Amino acid sequence: MTVKFIFGRQDFKTMERGEENCYLMTNGLGGFSSLTMAGSCTRNDHALLMSCEQTEAPNHRFNMIHRLEEILRQGSEEIHLSTQDFTTPEKQETGYRFLASFTYEDYPVWRYETKGIEIVKKVALAPGENTVGVSYEIRNRSQEDAQLQVIPQMEFTAKGAELTAEQGFSFSGMSTVEAAGQKIASAVIESDGRSLYCETNGLLLQQPVSLQCGLYYRHDFCDGRKATGCTAANHRILFRIRPGERVSGEILYSTAPVSGRWSLRPGPGGALRIAEDLARYREALRQKAGFRDETARTLTAAADQFISWRSSTDNRTILAGYPFFEDWGRDTMISLPGCCISTKQYDVAESILKTFMMYCRKGLMPNLFPEGKQEPRYNTVDAALLFIIAVYEYYGRTEDKDFVSGAWAVMRDIVDWYRRGTDFNIAMEEDGLIHAGEGYDQVTWMDVRVGEILPTPRHGKPVEINAYWYNALCIMDFFQRELKGEVSEDDTDYRALAEQAGESFREKFWNEAAGCLKDVLSGEDGAQGTKTGQESGCEAVQKNGKADEQKDGAEHNKVCPDTQIRCNQIWAVSLPFSLLDREQEKQVVETVFRKLYTPLGLRTLDPGDPEFQPEYGGEQLKRDLAYHQGTVWTYPLGAYYLAYLKVNDYSEEAKAHVRAQLESITAALREGCIGQLPEIYDGEHPVSSKGCFAQAWSVGELLRVYEALELCE
Repeated sequence: MTVKFIFGRQDFKTMERGEENCYLMTNGLGGFSSLTMAGSCTRNDHALLMSCEQTEAPNHRFNMIHRLEEILRQGSEEIHLSTQDFTTPEKQETGYRFLASFTYEDYPVWRYETKGIEIVKKVALAPGENTVGVSYEIRNRSQEDAQLQVIPQMEFTAKGAELTAEQGFSFSGMSTVEAAGQKIASAVIESDGRSLYCETNGLLLQQPVSLQCGLYYRHDFCDGRKATGCTAANHRILFRIRPGERVSGEILYSTAPVSGRWSLRPGPGGALRIAEDLARYREALRQKAGFRDETARTLTAAADQFISWRSSTDNRTILAGYPFFEDWGRDTMISLPGCCISTKQYDVAESILKTFMMYCRKGLMPNLFPEGKQEPRYNTVDAALLFIIAVYEYYGRTEDKDFVSGAWAVMRDIVDWYRRGTDFNIAMEEDGLIHAGEGYDQVTWMDVRVGEILPTPRHGKPVEINAYWYNALCIMDFFQRELKGEVSEDDTDYRALAEQAGESFREKFWNEAAGCLKDVLSGEDGAQGTKTGQESGCEAVQKNGKADEQKDGAEHNKVCPDTQIRCNQIWAVSLPFSLLDREQEKQVVETVFRKLYTPLGLRTLDPGDPEFQPEYGGEQLKRDLAYHQGTVWTYPLGAYYLAYLKVNDYSEEAKAHVRAQLESITAALREGCIGQLPEIYDGEHPVSSKGCFAQAWSVGELLRVYEALELCE
């Protein structure tokens, strides 16, 4: 069983309510289909078909079909079944009023009812292709002739770009053939060097190109993004239904000629076959993962939506989040254990890890992969250490010694470079701890930089980085002994290095007064003799402090970051190798719970801190200043639950407690992007998802919790 999400008319009381949530289907190339449950676009990045060709995967995406305008004519009356908000109220389409239900399990299904006519609409995106199928099951129980008119509103623009009046659209190759007793029409639409192939069993009609401008994007407006958009139409499709008749209407759109098992020409049901194939594909994923919990099974399918092909590396990758983010090294390494290993997608995990091995430079893993002629970017301290931890997790499930033997040289190179020093001021100090960051380079996950403002300066020795470092050293010691004779000789005493790092960590990071860990060691404890991020940030803001918001940023930087209570300390408890004694670990877990825990994620900063920002939203500067200053992130919640289970010895009581708390995650799957977990929530009152509506590491880290619960049963 998996969660089937059902929404009824009480969920569509207003247009705003009907547009609160959206669905997401991805094609494994970076392309996707995502609209609200009312069928509308509330973001520039919403689309019925956002394409991405395999040769350009995964980040060169094009908004081909933004949405479908749907008009039902019954006798002399005409109504919109589609829903869309516009800046001009009289243009508003209010089809949500006729929406009886919306359901989502493997693909979205809309059920409309009006004056004796029932319409069931399904949309499905074919895995591995830029092909979307739309089906309409129309039953006319009225006594009047009816007609459904579908007008695809197109853009053919790069994701995030805006259609202009100068962009032309052509309609060509119109043909009609007889197949399985019905007429199948096809045509090709072209614009700006891109093609879209259409096939339908409806009446396909060309029309003069018309622009529809003034689309209003509610969810872009609240984030200070461009709030309006424009689309173009040059054809329409008609389905006629007589009284007492039932009609199955289908439309296929693809960036390649429609052929093979999806084509309508061998017979009806091409769009439905895509839906059935997608359902089988997702069920196979769930069966392979083997979770018994239905929320975990739902998250298994959600996790797969982030796995994509990358053309520049000729291998798999993980996209950090939809609709905004691309694939980044840090996000991939955090997401991989849950999204790939917990779901038993071991072949995918292996291919991703091998790709990173190929691109390791000076002990660093890329944070951004190459695009076109661009070189990879390596501005992250944690990706390489997380790579070693991911290899350990992979080995723990597969016992694949050959893979570890192949990865050994890369892991050894990482440790060697970190010991002697590499880019971005990353180096082991005399105390065995890792220092990272300098100037305006933010190299931890709290990496926001706004011009010359560093909202969360963490130069020095960040707590989670040194927890990763200690675990990486312990893992190297483990593999050195476990695979003796199967890996190249290495006389480095990793155990001694780990013991030194662990001793320094306990001595310098433990904050006895607060009963938790310091977030970063700066000043003398941070060593390296460079300016701390705190000082750099203050000076930068003073130089650039023209706006009131920037003055606010300067105030943020005046607080010493060392003793701020942040969620980063939780990884020192949740990681495989313990740094603290049991009592200290329990204190960390309890402090994090009291100060930072919410049912939907961990706050990034204690609400009692003067820098705490209660809300996330508005223009980018305001959003960035709040991003890690209290904003709730879902993904650290996974580490919290794993730490809680660990310090309570996986007792039945502890497992029952975590399961009860996880009910909030099941509920969260109904809000925002249905069946997905988001990036962030407001810090003070987290109720509505914000940022990316679907985030890989949020899904992956919670899957690890479900895996831990089932493994210890």
